[in-house]
Amino acid sequence: MNRPPHQISRMSLHRFANPTRFLRIADAVSPWATGLAVLLLAVGLYLGLAVAPPDYQQGQTVRIMFVHVPAAWMAMACYSLMALASAIALIWKHPLADLSAKAAAPLGAGFTAIALVSGALWGQPMWGTWWVWDARLTSFLVLFFLYLGYIALWQAIDDPTRAARAAAILALVGFVNIPIIKFSVDWWNTLHQPASIVRMNGPAIDVSILVPLLVMMAAFNVYFVALLLWRIKAEIIARRVRTLALARVEPEAGA
Repeated sequence: MNRPPHQISRMSLHRFANPTRFLRIADAVSPWATGLAVLLLAVGLYLGLAVAPPDYQQGQTVRIMFVHVPAAWMAMACYSLMALASAIALIWKHPLADLSAKAAAPLGAGFTAIALVSGALWGQPMWGTWWVWDARLTSFLVLFFLYLGYIALWQAIDDPTRAARAAAILALVGFVNIPIIKFSVDWWNTLHQPASIVRMNGPAIDVSILVPLLVMMAAFNVYFVALLLWRIKAEIIARRVRTLALARVEPEAGA
């Protein structure tokens, strides 16, 4: 029987909603993701620290880019994933969507903190200051506070259903900050340079620096996937333990 496309996509979405099925997939993928992340990090760090030449203007400080840029990219990608998962949780009530967003939040906050700290270390020798209140830096700091607020909402509300709904709304509202971060260098006069990798005319970075940077970006992406799978598994197990504990308490209370 032929089904409408929207029903097929919804069925595909809920195919992985079963926690047991997800745990089987995660157990199979996690070792490969972890191993690949370690390999890519080792190769990326070797290329970035030992092979890539110093920049003719920035000298050795350009090597901070191999950590700063991937961390900044992952900070925005994590929040985008959280917003997407939150929308799925609110619209389709996907049982693993809110857990995915919850699991991704601390990882995104960590990437954001790394991007802010490495950016300050990079900015001081280049700009002569650790921090300026320009559009890119300010909007990125707002992103960090959004992560902290999201995590705090989950911790502050005892009812998991209410906590998931409140956190999902915050994630969706806060998503407006992502395009502001992305296009801030184009909309306002900032110290940051415009996009250097994804451009209509091709990358503006020399291949000797671009290749290590792309390897490090791939490493950060796979590292995030490995940690995210581990954290979602932990959330599923914690929810099962909480359900079993409540089921045991209710008969005792009735007695």
